Amino acid sequence: MIRLIASDIDGTLLPEYSTVLPDAVFSMIRELKKQGIAFCAASGRQYANLRRLFAPVADEIYYICENGAVVYGMGAEEPLLNKSVMKRELAEQLIHEIISRRDCEVLVSGANTSYLIPKAEEIVHCIRDSLGNNTVILKSAEEIPEDIIKVSAYCNPDTSLVQKELPQKWEPYFHSAVAGMQWLDFTLADKGFGIQAICKALQISPENVMAFGDNFNDVPMLSVVGAPVLMESAHPQLREKFPVQCRSVPDYVQECLLHGNF
Repeated sequence: MIRLIASDIDGTLLPEYSTVLPDAVFSMIRELKKQGIAFCAASGRQYANLRRLFAPVADEIYYICENGAVVYGMGAEEPLLNKSVMKRELAEQLIHEIISRRDCEVLVSGANTSYLIPKAEEIVHCIRDSLGNNTVILKSAEEIPEDIIKVSAYCNPDTSLVQKELPQKWEPYFHSAVAGMQWLDFTLADKGFGIQAICKALQISPENVMAFGDNFNDVPMLSVVGAPVLMESAHPQLREKFPVQCRSVPDYVQECLLHGNF
């Protein structure tokens, strides 16, 4: 029996090049609530960013943020369910290495703040102006005033070269995951850890969870739940691993509700 539905955002719930969730998403969440099924937004995005995106239902859902590094419960009180903190010395070393690369900018995540040490204005425009994250611009990693929970490389033109070089060195210390064409994330957690934290809060098993995703950073989440569903637009390698696929999350959920598949 499904008690929780978790979904990735970009490329899954949020159509490509769109900045506003379709109304069908909010209708789906409200209908699930009536059926006693909780909903969780699972993303590499920041908590404040996700709350704005889900504004009509912001106090009615759970949040897996920063690819699982921080997890929030429901309600305006913003209950923090879990936070995975990177070892400071190692995180700063990784930050310096990313900055030293000509093809990368770095984004460092606190629990609800994005820290930038920009070499060019493009990264500031992307994070602060386009995404609307709570953003602080610093001169060095040592100035970051809180625990570091995620370090991300913003790669130009894409992650292909960086993915071959950085993860091999840092995998003994951090999880790495491609989170989009230009993003490579390093954390101590992943979306699978986030699912487990919410399941613990709800006192349910991951077997009672349906999850939707479209990218490699969704694999830990899809692998731990009882009902993984992949978007049809996902990479062929992922389509081989997860045979249950859909084109639209609200449509798929509606079909399940109509046929009593929950």
